[in-house]
Amino acid sequence: QVQLVESGGGFVQTGGSLRLSCSASVRAFSGYSMAWFRQTPEKEREFVAAIRLGGGYPYYADSVKDRFSISRDNSKGTVYLQMDNLKPSDTAVYYCAVGRPIVSSMRTPSSYNYWGQGTQVTVSS
Repeated sequence: QVQLVESGGGFVQTGGSLRLSCSASVRAFSGYSMAWFRQTPEKEREFVAAIRLGGGYPYYADSVKDRFSISRDNSKGTVYLQMDNLKPSDTAVYYCAVGRPIVSSMRTPSSYNYWGQGTQVTVSS
């Protein structure tokens, strides 16, 4: 059974930064792609960023590109999401996910097999 444990969420003012972490209890971590999604009560789950298995090519939603950075440490089985210049519109519950999607499906929630419990990020104006 794969378990994902997220941490690093919290409350921050506009323009601030947070770093989310997600540790995965999965064998051969480097053989999986990892992703971050977010969700609010008003919206469906939304793609934020993903990083490919192995070498780790990154993908970003247009809304976070140039502000967020995804990275992974395969030796620790952990993926990170560095979030800078945060905006109130970034307020959401952030979920990490693990899977082996094809390149064209990296942004699709159903392409990922396992999900974390979510961590709340709140950005005040």
